[in-house]
This record gives sequence, structure tokens and C-alpha cells, in this order.
Amino acid sequence: MSSFDRPGDVFLADCPARLAVEILSDKWSVVVVYALGNGPRRHGELKALIGGISAKMLTQTLRGLQHHGLVRREAFAEVPPRVEYTLTDLGRSALEPVDALCRWAEQNGNAVLAAQDGGALG
Repeated sequence: MSSFDRPGDVFLADCPARLAVEILSDKWSVVVVYALGNGPRRHGELKALIGGISAKMLTQTLRGLQHHGLVRREAFAEVPPRVEYTLTDLGRSALEPVDALCRWAEQNGNAVLAAQDGGALG
């Protein structure tokens, strides 16, 4: 059995599972994967959808996700040129935990801010 066939252990520093956690723990990676969950999008669409991300950071994030096999870039031979980004099968497999994390964040963001300000949590 190769190391790719065994389940991972995120507690081991050199385990591929740790790399997977690192990839998805980046705030922009999570948001981009979440944004691509409803289908292909162009760079400009993603930039407009994702508040606060610069074009440069979006490009870096997309390239990183592409490098790690989560996103596919497709260039169409048209005038003007058109490029779309979509999740690969591996990227779609990350949607369930990413969805859960984003839903949790949307439901608990105010409580996190309150805790930072020394407020009481219920």
C-alpha cells in the first residue's frame, strides 16, 4: 500500500493530509472554492463577488488551487479571449467541509467579534 492509499494523519508534519489542511485553511482559498461551488466563473466575476480581494491575490489563489488540483482553468479560443475557472472533482469533494465552515462563519461572525471586544457569549 503506497502512502497515497492510506488515510492521512493531520498530526504528522510530513503527512499529505497536513498539506490539504494548509491549502484549505487559507482564507482566500476557502472563499474561492465556496464561490466556485455553483459552477464556472470568470476572473472578473470572482473579483466582483469576493469583497476585499485584489486582482493579484485572486490570481495567486486561483493558480495555487489549480496547482493543487482543486481548480481547472479553461481558456476559450474566442475574440476577446475568455477564461473560466471551475472546480475539479477534487475541488468539489472539498465543498461539503467548506460549505459547513462558511455557514458556521456566517452564523457566528458576530459572536466572534463580540468575544474579541470582551463581550459575553451565550
